[in-house]
Amino acid sequence: MASPSGERHRYVVLGAGPAGLQLGCFLQEAGADHVVLEREDAPGGFFRRFPRHRRLISLNKVHTLDQDPETRLRWDWNSLLSPASQPLFADYSTEWFPHADAMTAYLRDFQRAHVPRVRFGTDVRRISRHGPGFRLDTADGRLFTCDCLIVATGWGRPYIPGIDGIEHALGYESAPLAPEAYRGKRVLVIGKGNSAFETATPLLGHAALVHLASPHPTRLAWHSKHAGDVRGQYGALLDSYWFKTLHSVLECEIDEIRPEGDTYRVAVSYTLAEGERELLEYDTVIRCTGFRMDDSLFAADCRPRLAPHGRFPATGPDWQSVDVGGLYFAGTLAQARDFRHAASPFIDGFRYNLRTLSRLLAERYEGRALRYGVVDGHPDRLADTMLDRANRSSALWTQFEYLVDVFVPDEERRRVRHYEDLPEDYAVARFGDRDHFYTLGLRWGRHDHADIFAIRRSPVPERAHESEFLHPVIRRYRRRDVAAERHLLEDLCAQWRRPDRHVEPLRAFLRECPLRSR
Repeated sequence: MASPSGERHRYVVLGAGPAGLQLGCFLQEAGADHVVLEREDAPGGFFRRFPRHRRLISLNKVHTLDQDPETRLRWDWNSLLSPASQPLFADYSTEWFPHADAMTAYLRDFQRAHVPRVRFGTDVRRISRHGPGFRLDTADGRLFTCDCLIVATGWGRPYIPGIDGIEHALGYESAPLAPEAYRGKRVLVIGKGNSAFETATPLLGHAALVHLASPHPTRLAWHSKHAGDVRGQYGALLDSYWFKTLHSVLECEIDEIRPEGDTYRVAVSYTLAEGERELLEYDTVIRCTGFRMDDSLFAADCRPRLAPHGRFPATGPDWQSVDVGGLYFAGTLAQARDFRHAASPFIDGFRYNLRTLSRLLAERYEGRALRYGVVDGHPDRLADTMLDRANRSSALWTQFEYLVDVFVPDEERRRVRHYEDLPEDYAVARFGDRDHFYTLGLRWGRHDHADIFAIRRSPVPERAHESEFLHPVIRRYRRRDVAAERHLLEDLCAQWRRPDRHVEPLRAFLRECPLRSR
């Protein structure tokens, strides 16, 4: 197909939020032909508006025991990766829960230092196919074409559930912030995620009652081990529920919201009370049901299929759309593979996803072999390599149970190829024709406990599979199936180097299950 007039690049990155800047930094470092398009006049527009009460829930742990820059990133949830590891977010805030303005200042300076090819004020209105690639038309008549499009726009619009009368609810994105606006009122907050708790908590001392409602019980982060679930700093509302202050958390379907005069009658069906129905009365209803991707930019010939819940796109193991070749997703939009599990919706997780994605793109579009190291295949030496990675890597730490290191036998030299930070499902698909390979990742125990703060431990290596805290797990694959698995005992300070608990058990496992050539 003949190229239309306009600007052509191998890669177009859509959006200059944290994900777009992170990928742009990697592409810039690699000397790739790319451009980042951003409709606003500065990076990080989302953080100029959200969270509404301006406190991030991403932790900012400035002081650590380990001074190694790589390991420190385990507890730095806000910094992007760059060649010089500068700037770091800790230079902009030392608060445990930072103000969102610190993030906008950080992203501005990061862009200036590392991502020069950002076109601000470029409002893309339509995306369509152009041969095997894409065509992007802007509001002011400009045209961009590319071989590969990476969408890093973040959430495009609120998610509005199909509730009869939902149009009468105020949106999280526009509800009044001043607690005094709710003084003496009965307030219903639809939703029980962090945005709902963020909205409701300041009202506790002002409203007559606050109800949070959704069909499912509250998902607490300390149960799920997922940072996107409700965090501990919102415990005051749960306290107020159990201490009988009339503030409540309801498990119910909202059937209808009907205005009557200055109030709202809300019909609910309780999901944990044998279908009991009730009509409740409120002065204010606020919708805090999250966000979804805006797919209205896409023409019919390249509109991506959405994941089952309809909020973000369905992607393959390489973050490519499952049904539109050459269309990739980055950042919070690319969480379908580890939904409500690892940290892919957040900076501390997707920065590593994007480092890997940049390498996969270079392999596909530029013919650069996927990078790997070569390590000694002797079981004792291989164990040392694995333990060094487990003790130091921040990617495996933040992307637990998702990104893994892969160890594949080199049949010619009888050594082992070491690939870092691959999604495990991608690794299995890529190396699944091999007779043997290992993966190394960090995993939580996923056991049921009546009280998660009173867990009995078994501090012996033979029962390491019962470990509840994050700990290394080495899997030996035979083609696409797990043939053997070794857990290493959990450690309070995440130091897996004890000869009796970690080193010798891993060496013994590798001796019993060596990698052999076909």
